[in-house]
Amino acid sequence: MALKSTIYKAVCQISDMDRGYYQPHHLTIALHPSETEERMMARLLAFVMNAHEQLHFTKGLSTDDEPDLWQKSLTDDIELWIDVGMPDDKRIRKASSRADKVILYTYGGRNTVWWNQVKPKLERFKNLTVINLPKESTDQLAPMVKRTMQLQISIQDGQIWLCDDQNTATIVPEVWLN
Repeated sequence: MALKSTIYKAVCQISDMDRGYYQPHHLTIALHPSETEERMMARLLAFVMNAHEQLHFTKGLSTDDEPDLWQKSLTDDIELWIDVGMPDDKRIRKASSRADKVILYTYGGRNTVWWNQVKPKLERFKNLTVINLPKESTDQLAPMVKRTMQLQISIQDGQIWLCDDQNTATIVPEVWLN
């Protein structure tokens, strides 16, 4: 019998002063059986950093031809393709050819070796941005993981502050490729 995804709910009140975006988002996030809570929270951070009414979580890990998040136009063109993790350069090449803009979020602290290997292959993609979420930053999110989350998020000068009723986290993303 196949394991089922665990469903998490997050109400995110986003105040993004860098983009002038101030909106609440009621999110349903499926944690795939093979996914860690750290990766799920990295996906949540990716959503928060790019929040838009047309940005949606996809089937993610269960399909090879969809990103973790995407934003599509009304004509079904992919405006934004967001992946989380350390995909191979073939996947990134495919994403770059299908989407107007591609953002890759790495996390977990083991990504420097991967980055050194793929960086020469990725620098040619002009619509690609690679952002690293440092391990010490994503570790701060662990106490916030609950099946139902109420999060206040502020973004200013490239820094992200998340808080719930008991915890606060400061995330300083590192832009590796822009």
